[in-house]
Amino acid sequence: MAKYTRQDILDLIEQEDIEFIRLQFTDISGKLKNMATTIKQIDKILDGHYRFDCKAIDGFSGMGYEELFLVPDLSTFVIFPWRPQNGKVARFLCDVVKPDGTPFAGDSRYILKKAIKEAESMEYSFNVAIKNEFFLFDIGENGEPANYSSEKGGYFDVGPADCGENARRDMVLYLADMGIDVETSYHSDEAAQHVLGSAYAPPLEMADSIMTTRLVARTVAKRHGLHATFMPKPRTDAKGSGAHYIFSLDKDGRNIFTDEKDKFGISEEGYYFMAGILKHISGMSLVTNPIVNSYKRLVPGYLAPVTAVWSTTDASPLIRLASIGSDGGRVVLRSPDGAANPYLVIALCIAAGMDGIKNQVKPPVCMEELSMEEIKNAEVLPRTLHEAVNHFKKDSFIQEILGSHISGQMVRAKDLEWNEYCKQVTLWETEKYLPAI
Repeated sequence: MAKYTRQDILDLIEQEDIEFIRLQFTDISGKLKNMATTIKQIDKILDGHYRFDCKAIDGFSGMGYEELFLVPDLSTFVIFPWRPQNGKVARFLCDVVKPDGTPFAGDSRYILKKAIKEAESMEYSFNVAIKNEFFLFDIGENGEPANYSSEKGGYFDVGPADCGENARRDMVLYLADMGIDVETSYHSDEAAQHVLGSAYAPPLEMADSIMTTRLVARTVAKRHGLHATFMPKPRTDAKGSGAHYIFSLDKDGRNIFTDEKDKFGISEEGYYFMAGILKHISGMSLVTNPIVNSYKRLVPGYLAPVTAVWSTTDASPLIRLASIGSDGGRVVLRSPDGAANPYLVIALCIAAGMDGIKNQVKPPVCMEELSMEEIKNAEVLPRTLHEAVNHFKKDSFIQEILGSHISGQMVRAKDLEWNEYCKQVTLWETEKYLPAI
């Protein structure tokens, strides 16, 4: 991301004929929110005096005040490349602060900043990459999103079997215009399933990029007459979509997850970091997999992780360690999905991993060295949202990282979601039980 000054922003607005500004922020659940205004308000925006009604945002109300303020991060200023060239539209991603100017405890961007600061106090710096999986489905007759597609493509197919290649091309180009480097773009395993793999970036920049990527994917898909969804499991008979977070850790300009003397090329710090995540993964699942549908993906037989094991070669474990090529040692977490709030996912991974390094937590034995019986007896990830809430309640470390406000709001919201889900009578139930009982 560019490092802009206030004057840089003012100059760009004049040079680029920008007429509209969008102030974007992310709520606790990971949804991108937006307020639009004109450049007449630019001084007010840059002064951090732009307020909004927080009662309208789930998880932002009930703190003793009716309004919060949006403070733009100048480095996130970009022009929307798909908007008109006359009277252009630009955006800032914003921090959320209280009326007295102090950080709002429900701002997930603030939570990530705290985790980064803690790592920096130990002279560590993280780099994070991600592989975003998503589906490009058809639009229904009435313009509503559907969960089907006429395309039949598979892994790494090309057109015409890959009907989404033109949409992906536009996504990559738009993201490049917005300063986001997409390293890989390809058709995934299932029909209409696609992948955008982002290059390494510092943690806050990566979380910002993930939110922008979701926006761009949906926007481009609509322009192509398609619907892009990051829903974890949109179809019963197909593999779900994950978001694979990839971490490396630097100190003094060196990737300290790398050790060429180790049989897997991974250092002790890399193993400790992984072990810290494994230690807290059940408590983290409410954040990494935050909706009822998340747990329809995490089932056996669909290459998604179901137990807390790690590997260096297998395609299905929770964590994969890699140390091939110029990137050096890295830790890949495969359980999160596109419904998760990336700021909170990255914050928890950093905090749990650093906890592992501080306490030199030893990881379990590599999956390749376990028998099938031992793998079956490994810790099982939560199977439902209800289980995830219960594990979250038991992990005081995870709650402390998120803070009492976000922790409390998540438990309340997810208890309500689970109770609402339990009231539903599904098509599967009626087809199975109605004729026979």
